[in-house]
Amino acid sequence: MRAIIALVIILGLAFLVQTTILNRVTLLNGSVDLILVILAAWALQENARYTWIWGIVAGVVIGSISVAPWYIYVLAYLMVIALARLLTHRIWQAPLLAMFAITFTGTLIVLLSTYAYRIVFDVSLTFSSAFSQVILPGLLLNLLLSIIIHPLMRDLAGRVYPTEMTT
Repeated sequence: MRAIIALVIILGLAFLVQTTILNRVTLLNGSVDLILVILAAWALQENARYTWIWGIVAGVVIGSISVAPWYIYVLAYLMVIALARLLTHRIWQAPLLAMFAITFTGTLIVLLSTYAYRIVFDVSLTFSSAFSQVILPGLLLNLLLSIIIHPLMRDLAGRVYPTEMTT
């Protein structure tokens, strides 16, 4: 139950901060994806549960305000969560390095999939201008934000899922 309450509070606040404050923080034309960084940090916590629900809810919410359809965000966020869970359980034990890898890969997944959608259905953009003006700056901003979000989500996971102290 605590995880569901945390889901509503964290994603609600992140949605409000992203749509009101962080959409104005841009570098060239790239912007921060706070929801992506929060999902990556939450999915990297070993004891975190309901990560798939977090991804679906976040994808639908962000997709509802985006130009791209909601299913692009749902699929991209679920891919980020799947990769983070894979790294957590099987491959990496360096949490901040794993956070950087997931943020890097997740940002590329989200931005390249929305770029592909816009090329197919919307406007014609050159890849070089989209890459240098949107993808690289967004990637840098997300990586910088991940330094702050990762310890916060680790602390939240510790509070939501406390482990018993052994003596």
